Amino acid sequence: MASNSFRQLTGNAKGCLIYEPLFLIPYSMFVTYSSIFMYELGVTETGIGWITTIGLLVQVLSSFLSGYLTDRMGRKRALLYFDVLSWSVATLLWAVSQNFWFFVIAAIVNGFQKVPHTAFYCLLVEDTAPKERTYVFTLLQLISVVGGLFAPIGGLLVYHFSLVPGVRIMFVLACIMMTIQFIGRHYATRETDIGYRKMKEAKSMSIKEGMSDYLSVLKVMLRSPLLLIIFAVYILFNFQTTVKTTYVSIFMVEYLQLGSGLISVFPAFSSIIMLMFMRWIMPRIAESQVNSIMVWGFIISVLSNVILVVAPKGDLILLSVSTIVAAIGTMMTYPYLETAVANAIDDENRAKIFALLQVLILIVISPSGVIGGWAYGIDPRIPFLLVAGAFAISIPLMMVYTKKQHQLDSSAMKNIHF
Repeated sequence: MASNSFRQLTGNAKGCLIYEPLFLIPYSMFVTYSSIFMYELGVTETGIGWITTIGLLVQVLSSFLSGYLTDRMGRKRALLYFDVLSWSVATLLWAVSQNFWFFVIAAIVNGFQKVPHTAFYCLLVEDTAPKERTYVFTLLQLISVVGGLFAPIGGLLVYHFSLVPGVRIMFVLACIMMTIQFIGRHYATRETDIGYRKMKEAKSMSIKEGMSDYLSVLKVMLRSPLLLIIFAVYILFNFQTTVKTTYVSIFMVEYLQLGSGLISVFPAFSSIIMLMFMRWIMPRIAESQVNSIMVWGFIISVLSNVILVVAPKGDLILLSVSTIVAAIGTMMTYPYLETAVANAIDDENRAKIFALLQVLILIVISPSGVIGGWAYGIDPRIPFLLVAGAFAISIPLMMVYTKKQHQLDSSAMKNIHF
């Protein structure tokens, strides 16, 4: 399935995705252990929350600059330079970290990831037809899912070397593999036509003019209720991802009392469920059903977090059920939500609108680290109730979005008929 999918890809989408496993495989290995790694080195739950928040605040700044830098430097150069800074350098810093302050510095460096995030997004979709974007984002999710299958290798490293040395090895491997990816992708892609035009425009524009251009873009965003609704859903999705990623591993080890080597099995288990869903269910989903599927995906995601909260300590059965339900919920939402956002943004202002979207996301989720740490200190289950709440709010928002989209489509059809 994957080999056929890659053969169908062309242009920058192929150049971007063919190297993506070199990022996602090491990332899936260390992300499971990052919070526990900090905890083992003496950082408290509240300290972990502060580190997360500091990193997110830097991401606010880099998000705001990302549209301007992506237009001025070009998609390819912005992607290469800032990926090396925010990931190659950051993973090396994590590999040698000793205490809270090492992690703060690494979080600041890693916070510049939003520049390559915007550049990658533009490079991936600008030369891809809108009708092909669901396919591209589904394939991106597939690569992410396959990357999750390698998470148990991290568990083996932890089992063999113990937690801290094992995680340090993961970070060194990540630095090497990610750097190879960044260089390989750079030579496998070409600057987009819009990218060339934006570079020429940006050269004759001062930084002040470039920044003021955001105001006109913001006005365009505010005039589109449909855009604002889908952005709100996207922001809530990112909020829950941040909270859950930060605390789920600690929750499993400390509250549910699972072994640190065992927890890496769950991302792999989740990946297998996602692969099955992609193989047998997604091809049967019609374009007209996508919004309804997302609503049901949010409902299922609420259920998965409720199951996680009520699971007794050491209960692998309920934890496995929660993992299965969460994996299905993710596949019913993520690829379609990414596509909806991509298609809602016009190519002309893509870099700046996407940059502003990232700023809005980060303004909302920046306090999530501190709030999550504070909530975890009161009761380790509260952060996952917040995650369930984010999904619950998304349900009516998605229903309103669907209704407004139908109204706009009906109006457009009437005008064409007329």
